[in-house]
Amino acid sequence: MPPISVLIKPASGSCNMHCDYCFYRDEAENRSTPSYGIMSEDTLKNVIRRTLPRAEGSVSYAFQGGEPTLRGLPFFEKAIRYQQQYNHKGVMVRNAIQTNGVLLDDDWCAFLHRNRFLVGLSVDGTRCTHEKYRHLNAGGSSFDAVLRAAGLLEKHGVEFNILTVINSDVADNIEEIWEFYEKQGWVWQQYIPCLEPLLEGPGNRSYSLSPEKYGDFLIRLFDLWKSSLMTTHPVSVRTFDNWVGILMGYPPEACDQCGKCSVQYVVEADGSVFPCDFYALDRWRLGNFNSDRIDAIDSGREETGFLASSDRLHAKCGNCPHRDLCRGGCRRYRGMSEAEPGLNYLCPAFLTFFDARKDEMKALADELQKRKKV
Repeated sequence: MPPISVLIKPASGSCNMHCDYCFYRDEAENRSTPSYGIMSEDTLKNVIRRTLPRAEGSVSYAFQGGEPTLRGLPFFEKAIRYQQQYNHKGVMVRNAIQTNGVLLDDDWCAFLHRNRFLVGLSVDGTRCTHEKYRHLNAGGSSFDAVLRAAGLLEKHGVEFNILTVINSDVADNIEEIWEFYEKQGWVWQQYIPCLEPLLEGPGNRSYSLSPEKYGDFLIRLFDLWKSSLMTTHPVSVRTFDNWVGILMGYPPEACDQCGKCSVQYVVEADGSVFPCDFYALDRWRLGNFNSDRIDAIDSGREETGFLASSDRLHAKCGNCPHRDLCRGGCRRYRGMSEAEPGLNYLCPAFLTFFDARKDEMKALADELQKRKKV
């Protein structure tokens, strides 16, 4: 088998925060079992012993939620021991965790540094934009909590990037947010468009991100990003890094920029396996690592047609001059347009952005190619 990617939810969708736009809470409410509780150590062992020996070259374990740190540090220490125990072929093991940072302390950060975890820290801009939709269940300032977490990660030398959900307010205030991130020294940044509830049409929430606003946001963010490349502290924005990489002939590492779904194992707390974090729903359940071997789970993926169906693009994509970069975008966004089913809801945003800045990205790609040859 090729390298394997496993996303583990140690505490299911449980969280110590309440984010108004949380897609996973909405997803959980639309399945027969909203929460699968907390993952047992036996389930953790079964996930690792069934995946790691089958990997070729490398295996990636990403811990997500909800809030994965709710499962406690000993659980993650056990994960490292199981990885060491079952890594019979000596493949490269990569670990990552996405967290709101509330429970991070010195012990957590020392562990993350020691075991080379890549941390995704959720921050939605400045205090004003962050706290508008992200609320601590226990009360208090969610913004102060994330700043404290960032300080601890820096203190312990943990590699981390900033994950920002692009809602309407973030899109409106990107220049102010960029300046704040710059002052913090946060040069590794990811921006993820906000998702709408599954059974609700787009554009009905205060946080909703319209295609028009997203297109304008991409142009403004790109200009900020490009300016940073000329400084001593260039910023990495994952979306633009991938698009420039595509123009240089490299495959994108971001799933939503591949144009079709990849093989993933999203594992809920009871061991249930789903093909994607956006599709952890009853109809897409592939099996359970407590009872099923990886071959049986892969067969379930084939039977549901999940991967094959992600190849189907809207007819408009066929003649689009930007198909080489857009590739139809993320499958989840293709189901949001009521007027044109199958067309990415954010298609107008991509058209606006590529029309305005694709030539500049090509010039950057050409310059980077020249530097490689020197």
